[in-house]
Amino acid sequence: MNLYAAYLDEIESRKKQNLKPKPIDNGPMVEQLIKQILDKENQYRDESINFFTYNIIPGTTSAAKVKAKFLKEIILAEVIVDEITPSFALELLSHMNGGPSVDVLLDLALGSNLSIAKNAADVLKTQVFLYEADTNRLKKAYNEENAIAKDILESYAKAEFYTNLPDLDEEIEVISYVAAEGDISTDLLSPGNQAHSRSDRELHGKCMISEEAQAEIKELQKQNPDKRVMLIAEKGTMGVGSSRMSGVNNVALLTGKQASPYVPFVNNAPIVAGTNGVSPIFLTTVGVTGGIGIDLKNWVKKLDSDGNPIINNDDNPVLEQKYSVETGTVFKINTKEKKLFNEQGDEEMVDLSSSFNPQKVEFMKAGGSYAIVFGKKLQSFACETLDIELKSAYAPSKEVYHPGQGLTAVEKIFNANALGVKKGSILHSGSDVRVKVNIVGSQDTTGLMTSQELEAMAATVISPTVDGAYQSGCHTASVWDFKAQENTPKLMKFMHKFGLITARDPKEAYHSMTDVIHKVLNDITVDDWSIIIGGDSHTRMSKGVAFGADSGTVALALATGEATMPIPESVKVTFKGKMSSHMDFRDVVHATQAQMLKQFGDNVFQGKIIEVHLGTLLADQAFTFTDWTAEMKAKASICISEDDTLIKSLEIAKSRIQIMIDKGMENDDKMLHRLIQIAEKRISEIKSGEKPALIPDNNAKYSAEVVVDLDLIDEPMIADPDVNNIDVSKRYTHDTIRPISYYNAEKKVDLGFVGSCMVHKGDVKIVAQMLRNLEKTSGKVSFKAPLVVAAPTYNIVDELKQEGDWSILQKYSGFEFDDNSPKQSARLDYENILYLERPGCNLCMGNQEKAAKGDTVLATSTRLFQGRVVEDSSEKKGESLLASTPVVVLSAILGRTPTIDEYKIAVEGIDLTKFAPPIEKVQNTSSAHF
Repeated sequence: MNLYAAYLDEIESRKKQNLKPKPIDNGPMVEQLIKQILDKENQYRDESINFFTYNIIPGTTSAAKVKAKFLKEIILAEVIVDEITPSFALELLSHMNGGPSVDVLLDLALGSNLSIAKNAADVLKTQVFLYEADTNRLKKAYNEENAIAKDILESYAKAEFYTNLPDLDEEIEVISYVAAEGDISTDLLSPGNQAHSRSDRELHGKCMISEEAQAEIKELQKQNPDKRVMLIAEKGTMGVGSSRMSGVNNVALLTGKQASPYVPFVNNAPIVAGTNGVSPIFLTTVGVTGGIGIDLKNWVKKLDSDGNPIINNDDNPVLEQKYSVETGTVFKINTKEKKLFNEQGDEEMVDLSSSFNPQKVEFMKAGGSYAIVFGKKLQSFACETLDIELKSAYAPSKEVYHPGQGLTAVEKIFNANALGVKKGSILHSGSDVRVKVNIVGSQDTTGLMTSQELEAMAATVISPTVDGAYQSGCHTASVWDFKAQENTPKLMKFMHKFGLITARDPKEAYHSMTDVIHKVLNDITVDDWSIIIGGDSHTRMSKGVAFGADSGTVALALATGEATMPIPESVKVTFKGKMSSHMDFRDVVHATQAQMLKQFGDNVFQGKIIEVHLGTLLADQAFTFTDWTAEMKAKASICISEDDTLIKSLEIAKSRIQIMIDKGMENDDKMLHRLIQIAEKRISEIKSGEKPALIPDNNAKYSAEVVVDLDLIDEPMIADPDVNNIDVSKRYTHDTIRPISYYNAEKKVDLGFVGSCMVHKGDVKIVAQMLRNLEKTSGKVSFKAPLVVAAPTYNIVDELKQEGDWSILQKYSGFEFDDNSPKQSARLDYENILYLERPGCNLCMGNQEKAAKGDTVLATSTRLFQGRVVEDSSEKKGESLLASTPVVVLSAILGRTPTIDEYKIAVEGIDLTKFAPPIEKVQNTSSAHF
């Protein structure tokens, strides 16, 4: 009774927060419910039946296992529950998403009672989440001439689990709700500072946008019960910054449809839109839930009499409104004509062909992309078992081939990893491809959701085709509070058992590692032909091609070793000129964005792969560029490295993987040892000339080509959130890049931050070198603003200690992290001292540590969204400006932005991150090695 009593206490506690009972995932708790159900005199019987029916998480949870077993007993009449008939028990099994439920259905379908077997078979025909153990049972029964097994397989061969689903409504009436003007970051939909609650869907849903906004949406729904709410980013892009499944879940919970009447707080089919569409990685997440993403194009460039865009004083095109989408406007989506019409249906607003391509329509029909992925595999299995020709029930994959046209780097990688294509096929951008995923990363603020997704799709072990997979602890590394203590060990235990390398050992055999996940993934990516999927928008490796993804896509990659997406177009970025000795590579990154916008007017990187020809930068330094491409709104990036550079990067990766092994992080499957073997093989291929470092064909076609002139970069560059721009849509974008002279040494800086995935070992060494320099010239270094330093990895800290740099940092630090006594609560106030924080994301994540409200922060971070690093105060807007490490350090010491002369003096003699364009050489013209 203790478990149930505790559950009732929790229910009362949640009522005070206006929350319903939390869904049950605990097997012993379900056993308690069953005892109370079977006791007809029990005072809790009725509510126990209700909880059993409507409030248990399906899939492979221990609760689902107990529930499925009890339902089987009811169907076999081993127990009688008047309220749950055998037919209703079968219906409940049909909503449990595989795992124990499929196991029970197979027991029944292949059992001796023919009537029950047929009924169970009818339910099985609707299921798609079958794994090898399940299909092997069916295959064995079929080979033994079991008629029911044959019947099920014949249904699977026709994909009746998909074809029998209802088609989309031809017309969907929607009513608009403008969530914000300008780009809407996923932080607005699912704030980073509420990351701890993401796995509690109802609780997390309450943090979306604001309470006022949620009330307004509910009022719209109340007044328009026959219409769907369409959430809009006016004059901006919806969902920039990250994929964030929790953001889509929140939108769906408020505006979508309940996926199953027996599964609480799991909704799908949200409708989201933006003047400039939906951010590519967020759009993928929308597809996971069978939702609709719309490019409204309701604001267009104003043209002069010659047809050229009219430019304003800020060098931006003047926009004019094509049609209004203000809150409360009614539209009609016609899914057949693929168009958005006005309320009357007699005026077309915008073409929606891209929103309703065949693949997206399939996701919508099936209630999400998972069902399509598993359905295709199940249909193929059935046809192969029955030895009949596969006649796919799904839309054929789009295949694009241009004779005589070479391949970009990303096209080569996709061709090399393509699955299910005819031998000898060559695919260009625009083609839909199933690809093998080599490396998968799960981060800790979305990891619990990933584990839930794995349970929901009934997965129990990592796909054997995945080369490497890692579960991080970096996003919650700063503060070991009660939320971290509750969530992190549970997550690590699940992922360790599933087969990942985990940052924290569930058995406490090795020191918990809070290394930034992107740095770890960059090291365990040991082949430049790899495809990487990670649960974070900054999954952007400098080897291979990496895609930030939602927790569901990460789960799918872990479970199947696959991903499905179109081959993206690429933008080629090359460099000319010479980099000034006083400049840091971070300034080249900022200048790339600024020069691109100057050259093209529009962001040609959005939704594309950035193919950057860095050549001579090692993987750690090159990551600075690839990391920033998330803020450029690019889908991903690829580094084109020279052979010698790639070999050096792979040797470094090998040594770091060996350190992970030495620390005891290897798993039972010897994943880390295999990665070293892959690296050694790749190094051998490059040295022998058998397979050189990846380069594009010289006749590859790009959507645009950007040439960055290094000679034009003469002073440090700052990405400014421009919080007071009169045009709200221009605030908090990453497009406002300014030289430090813009600020006339008058911009007050309240806090400096050197950390996040954007920095490497060299950055922390720069901090140490600057302190030594200033100590020599001034005798002592004093800070006029706090300086927070968080190394990305423990390896970096260890190496800095060995090389003598850590001691100078310790000398000026007023705080140094201690893993034996980690912080129990986030810092609220800062002194003008140096803080040496635990390796991890720290301020950049914004879910634990934050600057004081209203501060102006200068950071090496990636995020300048409103409220992320610093929140507004009642007197002043918080600002997060982004710059190179030397600018941040000097600004913290001065308490303001420096002059160019002050900067040059401060960095004189310091080894900044050097860069020179790669030497041009003849490229291959044949598409080899894919």
